[in-house]
Amino acid sequence: MNYLDELIKTIKILRSPEGCEWDRQQTHQSIRQNMLEEAYEAAEAIDENNPEHIKEELGDVLLQVVLHSQIADDNGHFDIQDVAKMLNEKLIHRHPHVFGEQKTNDTKKILENWEKLKLEEKKDRKRTLDGIPKLPALLKAMKISKKAVRAGFEWQNYRQLLDCFYSEIKEFQEASSFVEKEDEFGDILFALVNVARWNKIDPEVALSKANAKFTKRFNKLEELCDKPLNELTFEEYDKYWRKVKELTK
Repeated sequence: MNYLDELIKTIKILRSPEGCEWDRQQTHQSIRQNMLEEAYEAAEAIDENNPEHIKEELGDVLLQVVLHSQIADDNGHFDIQDVAKMLNEKLIHRHPHVFGEQKTNDTKKILENWEKLKLEEKKDRKRTLDGIPKLPALLKAMKISKKAVRAGFEWQNYRQLLDCFYSEIKEFQEASSFVEKEDEFGDILFALVNVARWNKIDPEVALSKANAKFTKRFNKLEELCDKPLNELTFEEYDKYWRKVKELTK
């Protein structure tokens, strides 16, 4: 059985007059947030490295793709086959080293060529940083940084990058107003994203792991504590935290 075809048929039925009232009422705009949430849940499953959970969450992402395509089809714009056709053509065009004659295994050259082909496809994008989508700020900073680097905007060495990072901290410390502090803090974060990039660290993944680690440790602290947390002194907090860190290494 072709389950993908079965899924497309199911969504079509749900959107039909004999289907589900809720599904019929949906528009691209009304389920826009669903796409974002499902993508984040899929990313979380990937971080957990749980194949069954990944499979489930990828299904939820696929649901959004098929549902949006059916909405478009109902409005006479395009259908899921048009989406697949466009994607397939794009992949073939952007992989001339596989489907064409530009044979290479050099990852750097492959990425450079990918960006060049993207610019050729998007004729309205005249500048290097044009076309970067709306993303969470940390992800967007990394994308901006990588695109700038591919255009040649890069520190000569890691020491220069660290000097830049420390200078941003110094400027933050010297800032007097809230507006200045906010501005300088943003510069610190952007510089730190570049430190991550230089070390081949995904800052979003690193921060997600830090969030998970802190949550785990804080939950353990609550378990160990024999009184309400808001009644703890700093010294007591410090004692429990040190103990928790030992237990959760």
